[in-house]
Amino acid sequence: MIVDSLKGFERYLSFHPRFTKAYEFLIKNDLASLEPGKHSIMGKEIYCSVWEGEGKGMDIPKLEVHDSYIDIHYLLEGNEVIGHRDRSRCAGDNMPYDNENDIAFLEEVPENFINLSPGNVAIIFPHDAHAPLIGEGFIRKIVIKVLV
Repeated sequence: MIVDSLKGFERYLSFHPRFTKAYEFLIKNDLASLEPGKHSIMGKEIYCSVWEGEGKGMDIPKLEVHDSYIDIHYLLEGNEVIGHRDRSRCAGDNMPYDNENDIAFLEEVPENFINLSPGNVAIIFPHDAHAPLIGEGFIRKIVIKVLV
């Protein structure tokens, strides 16, 4: 997992050939005007979801993992905590995987917690088990999904 600012995201563009397109979307669009829901950026290769609502409180949700997409979380409003645990430290051999939605939920708990403020970017790779939306109050964020 990488946590930085939107400006700092420029440092990681070489990490994946589709990161430049994702970065351009973030800097060239009026993100505040995007309606909640899914938005296509480059077909199934890159798309985003706008999420807004109340944080899940301080109860730690289950860790989630993705096999096919890298997540780029960009916080627009509120404060969010994301729990993290390296996937190799999880016992997920027999977990049910939802291939259509590219997600599985694990029973382990996070080992680390990252605080995000508006303007922060978190790049979450398939080896990162994560628990998003921890916190109190209103959260508005964009999650860009980049096909591995």
